[in-house]
Amino acid sequence: MLALVEQRFGTDLQLLGNLENQHDRDIGRDLRTGPRQETGQIDLQTLTGVASFQQALLLRFLTRAGELSQLGHPHYGSRLHELIGELNSASNRNRAKLFVLQSLADEPRIEKVIGISVSKNVSDPTRVDIDLTLKALTLDTPFNLVFPFFLEPGVTQ
Repeated sequence: MLALVEQRFGTDLQLLGNLENQHDRDIGRDLRTGPRQETGQIDLQTLTGVASFQQALLLRFLTRAGELSQLGHPHYGSRLHELIGELNSASNRNRAKLFVLQSLADEPRIEKVIGISVSKNVSDPTRVDIDLTLKALTLDTPFNLVFPFFLEPGVTQ
């Protein structure tokens, strides 16, 4: 039986390979497969609970705002893509913060944003680190999420 938190967030297909350092959507390579615990047969991988919620937030940030309009989700996504090619300046880090907050405003599982910071990465001048603390409707404790965003197109780690 799933734990209470896992029940609250449910189960979803795993579409991102690295929830700790994901910076693109892996378009065309997004379904993950692996052996099922029960049978050992190869099947689509899933995420449950908090990992499912974390993936949902990352996908929201990595999807361009309006990209899913034709599927009936005109407000899904973020405007972070507008910063690609821009300088890693205080002004653009503030824009990143604004774009993340705008995106989170449309996420029904978030009660409130407790804190957000966007900082220049010390080792990579083209990267900002976005650090969020949220109160999710289904969690009793704050949820923390840190993810990288690259201002230079095509940058991978």
